[in-house]
Amino acid sequence: MIPGAPGRPGPSPPAPRPGVTKATADAALRGGIGRRTIVDMVTEDAVRDALATVNDPEINKPITDLGMVKSVEIGSGGAVAVTVYLTVSGCPMRETITQRVTDAVTGVGGVTGVEVTLDVMSDEQRRELAASLRGTTAEREVPFAKPGSLTRVYAVASGKGGVGKSSVTVNLAAAMAADGLKVGVVDADIYGHSVPRMLGADGRPTQVENMIMPPSANGVKVISIGMFTPGNAPVVWRGPMLHRALQQFLADVYWGDLDVLLLDLPPGTGDIAISVAQLVPNAEILVVTTPQQAAAEVAERAGSIAVQTHQKIVGVVENMSGLPCPHCDEMVDVFGTGGGQLVADGLTKTTGAPVPVLGQIPIDVRLREGGDDGRPVVLTDPGSPAGAALRAIAGKLGGRQRGLSGMSLGITPRNKF
Repeated sequence: MIPGAPGRPGPSPPAPRPGVTKATADAALRGGIGRRTIVDMVTEDAVRDALATVNDPEINKPITDLGMVKSVEIGSGGAVAVTVYLTVSGCPMRETITQRVTDAVTGVGGVTGVEVTLDVMSDEQRRELAASLRGTTAEREVPFAKPGSLTRVYAVASGKGGVGKSSVTVNLAAAMAADGLKVGVVDADIYGHSVPRMLGADGRPTQVENMIMPPSANGVKVISIGMFTPGNAPVVWRGPMLHRALQQFLADVYWGDLDVLLLDLPPGTGDIAISVAQLVPNAEILVVTTPQQAAAEVAERAGSIAVQTHQKIVGVVENMSGLPCPHCDEMVDVFGTGGGQLVADGLTKTTGAPVPVLGQIPIDVRLREGGDDGRPVVLTDPGSPAGAALRAIAGKLGGRQRGLSGMSLGITPRNKF
């Protein structure tokens, strides 16, 4: 059969492939280019479309939107060379970015090879990036304190140290992230910082101009003073320095659009608790206690600060709530009983608003081991007694709807009555 002979249908143009437009395919067919050549055609637009699916692992936005794609070159035979800007020369995510770019471009039809070259942004480019992400104001505002913020902020507090407040914070954060929420944690316990170790966050923050990019671990963004101090060096600061550090963690760190932000507060009602009320007045307080009566009394005092700061108490978590006997499953009340309910009842009376006990977490060696190893029990053993209790509490907090109360919806009625 002769293609195009009278009475005989000619061949249909080949279906467009990714990287080849229909117009290009038709033109190629008219010009006598074979099917193999058409399939192998790669366009810069197709490559850039693929790169638009690559998110920066720290900023979590497409690298094309961030101005990180320096150049795209199409070579012969389907070879593609891409040059990508890094925000800083020592970017800890360079290998991740390289792999993501390679994978995305490899998926474009006709691409036979990908070469990724890394360059570094100039000072001017970094300034432009910082301005595009967070504005140009000299003094950064805390985004979570703005009336339009939909991020739920929970300040995790306790009266005494050693009740497992940080363990609760880390596991709640990991559980919410596992449920698909965008979660961040501020280790606001400046003197007793421990969140990075417990969350398994061994990365260091990177800085773009005056903007700090927090590392992530187990799907949770985290910032801590421990990431800026050498070794296990102590932090010896007075109140004003503590306030400034917290302000920087909230305002100078690029958190992105979070669903939930958890603040791991130091025990008691000191400078940090007051600073939280000033910087994030919409933060809700989550009180952690043990069943022991003495601990409960101190925890109630810590929660009562909400009356003076006009903050809401979202609930009480009772940690170390009994030890399941490994032989008979009977619960041994090592630290007594009723502490959580005692705190909830006392705070309900003090605030005049209902304060529930959100859950009771039993003593579980896997919870302690997970904290030491940086592997939260809600991820490694979610069905364990402690893991199940923590996931249930996380579901109550993370599952709450992000409210629109007080927000301007931009709706103007056409007719006034």
